[in-house]
Amino acid sequence: MFQVRFHGRGGQGVVTAAEVLSVAAFDEGRHAQAFPSFGSERTGAPVVSYCRVDDREIRTREPVMAPDAVIVQDVTLINQVDLFSGLSPVGYVLINTSRTFDELGLADLFTRFPRPHLATCPATEIALEHVGRPLPNAALLGAFAALTGEITLGAVQVAIRAHFAGAVGERNAEAAAAAFAVMDQRREGVVRAATN
Repeated sequence: MFQVRFHGRGGQGVVTAAEVLSVAAFDEGRHAQAFPSFGSERTGAPVVSYCRVDDREIRTREPVMAPDAVIVQDVTLINQVDLFSGLSPVGYVLINTSRTFDELGLADLFTRFPRPHLATCPATEIALEHVGRPLPNAALLGAFAALTGEITLGAVQVAIRAHFAGAVGERNAEAAAAAFAVMDQRREGVVRAATN
């Protein structure tokens, strides 16, 4: 089973991101579930949502305490919430920012998790460019597909288009593709640096 925990703030599409990821996995023939966990239900309040994907039926329903991946939609949560609690030693970290892990004060993550599993992505900037709104969820799903290989970009785009009708769906699918391309370029750079 592959478990993902999303952290963000109300109004950023954290719950939608988990739902779209679960639909994408389901469309690829896998079992999936998604559900949120709210504190106070208001715009700007911290929100956590979860997604599980497996090749077998998923019977557990509790919150994801030991995720295989953590997606952080709002970088301001870094000093407010224990974002990486329970993360697998070979887990993935994807943070919505144009800053580096060093600039975020998270350089120690490189000693705790495999370097190729750690990434930042300017998802809000990508969303502004393609969607016209600062909603990073669709872009982060494209970045997640590139980072982990757990889901294909095509499945993410189909699920996005099914969730968001018409032009909005198309623009969000484009944002996912743009983020996927950014992550692909970064991965190539990491591979090149490792072989030199």
